[in-house]
Parts: sequence; structure tokens; C-alpha cells
Amino acid sequence: MVYVSAVPKPRPDDVAAAPVEPAPGGPAAAAARSSRRSVACALLLGTLGATVVLLASGRTWANGTAEAGGGTLPLSADGTTVTGVPAALAIVGLAALVAVFAVRGTGRTLVSGVLALSGAGAVAAAVLGASDSSALDAEAARTTADTAAAVAGLTHTAWPYVTAAGGALILLAGLLALRFGTGWPAMGGRYERDGAPRARTAPVRVDPDRPEDLWKALDRGEDPTG
Repeated sequence: MVYVSAVPKPRPDDVAAAPVEPAPGGPAAAAARSSRRSVACALLLGTLGATVVLLASGRTWANGTAEAGGGTLPLSADGTTVTGVPAALAIVGLAALVAVFAVRGTGRTLVSGVLALSGAGAVAAAVLGASDSSALDAEAARTTADTAAAVAGLTHTAWPYVTAAGGALILLAGLLALRFGTGWPAMGGRYERDGAPRARTAPVRVDPDRPEDLWKALDRGEDPTG
């Protein structure tokens, strides 16, 4: 006695037409992980760099002395006195770091460029300020009431170079944004209108004898008397 199977064999066309499920951990998943890592690195580097620049700019960058009344007067100048550029650019960098996630397309590229330039400018200003003496010369002239007075025994601390290191971190954040920013998410995207018609909800019946229903209707923007 011969038994015939009732289960049809799959045809080649059916096999070809079957959808192929993406394997977990495939290229799409790897790209998503890479995007998340680059976002985290950029946020960390940018925030840390701006914090370092702002803190180091408030430290003493230079020390010296000035002749006053037959004696010497110690003088010092912090980073914001020598140059306010690094601190200002750190604030610009922080604003650009936030703005990167608020724009898309060409706007994101432009903001990423601003972020990178902020870091580069902070590095350059800090390095140039490391050997600057004009701030202490001005302080010597003001203290001694002698416009020709100049600072003596000028020495510099390591804080300008710490500031430059913070600027370098901001620069790295900007370079990451330029390289990987096109694949980063944008905040507030779910609140944007896509032009699709909104589903109308059925009006809620309001009982005029219940004050709480009247207040709820007003909160919903409905006319409880209609």
C-alpha cells in the first residue's frame, strides 16, 4: 500500500519570494552601535573639554614682580586676564555641541564645523597666551602708576597648556561630529508634524450636573455647553 504525502513541497519561486529576515548583529546593528559610540564620545569629549577650558582659564597663568617704592611687588594674572578667547570659545563649543542634535543635513555639518573651529581656536589662543607678558605689564603700570613700568621675573605656569588640552578635546568632538554626525539622531524629531492627517477622537460626553466633567472638558479645549 502506497501513502502519498499531503504536504506540498516548496517550489523554487516560493523560496525566492520569501522575505529574508536580517540576522541580529548584522551590518545594520553594527552601524547603530557605532553611531551610539560616536555620539557618546563626542558628548563626553566636548563637555569635558569645555569644562577643562573654563576651569583652567580661571587659574594663574603668569607671575612676576614690579618695582614699587624702592621694593618689589608680586603680580599675577589668570587666564581670563591674559586672554578671554579660550573661555569664550568653550561656551561657543558647548552651544554648538547641543545644536548639533537640533539640526539635520547641511545645518548639522555647519554646526559641527563651528564646534571643531571653537576647539582649534581655544588651543591656538591658549598656546599664544602661555608666553604673553602684556597682561602683567599692564598690571605693573596700573599698580605702580607708571605707564612705563614693566614686569620683571616673569614666569608662566602649566595652566595655559591644560587649557590647550581642553580645547583639543573640543576639537576632537567637532571632528567626530563632522565624520559621523550625519547618522546621529536629532532631538525633537517625534514632535515634528509629518503632514499626515490627525485621527479625530470622539467627543467625550459631558454631564452638566457634574462640575468635574465641565472642568475636564475645558482642559481638553472643548466647549462643555455645546
